Amino acid sequence: MSSRLVGVGVGPGDPELVTVKGVNALRAAEVVVVPVMDGGEQGRAEATVVHYVPQDKVVRVVFALNERTDRARREAAWDAAGERVAELLRRHSSVAFATIGDPNVYSTFTYLAQTVAEAVPGTVIETVPGITAMQDLAARSGAVLTEGTEPLTLVPVTAGSAVLKDALAGPGTVVAYKFGRQAAEVAEALRETGRIRDAVWGSALGLAQESIRPADELDGEPLPYLSTLIAPAPRGGGRGGKL
Repeated sequence: MSSRLVGVGVGPGDPELVTVKGVNALRAAEVVVVPVMDGGEQGRAEATVVHYVPQDKVVRVVFALNERTDRARREAAWDAAGERVAELLRRHSSVAFATIGDPNVYSTFTYLAQTVAEAVPGTVIETVPGITAMQDLAARSGAVLTEGTEPLTLVPVTAGSAVLKDALAGPGTVVAYKFGRQAAEVAEALRETGRIRDAVWGSALGLAQESIRPADELDGEPLPYLSTLIAPAPRGGGRGGKL
């Protein structure tokens, strides 16, 4: 009988934002894997998961989550993590992997699933969607992501501020992920494109240290790495003006 690996999106950090299907998938799995950085400290995914499953069911697997410069080291870490999960699948019929946000949106699960599929042929791989940071920030800040025919562009600022600036020059809402270390460049791009007035950023959403602020208060100081920005589309013409 084939083993099953399920990537479960557990949202940005607020345990109440895990879907019913996500909770059921976590509880049905024999083991729940959570990613941790090299130091092995509890991550956001684990802090959410333990609201729904006992700690002794949780297995921490080290990923090079903060490694962006040494590709060989990052690849080696992915291989080691994949092999650790493959070992679990050889001993258990079902393993869940908890990832913050959604498993199909800039998630570590993507790379893990590729590695496991090669290491344990025949493994059934599934995903359970999760609430994303942009959805949570929109709800908490009152920002409207899209109206009518507006496009929505999601940009990881790790790709560079030039990519963000190009997106801001367009007509739709722009969401920026992982921009904390480049907060100064992001603020500059927002001002240059005239998009800073209605923009909002947030970090640690749903956690005790949550911060949600207008983007025009960005002062160039670095922010938490996982900060999220929403720059709503320019709007006019009253209700339904973009239909």
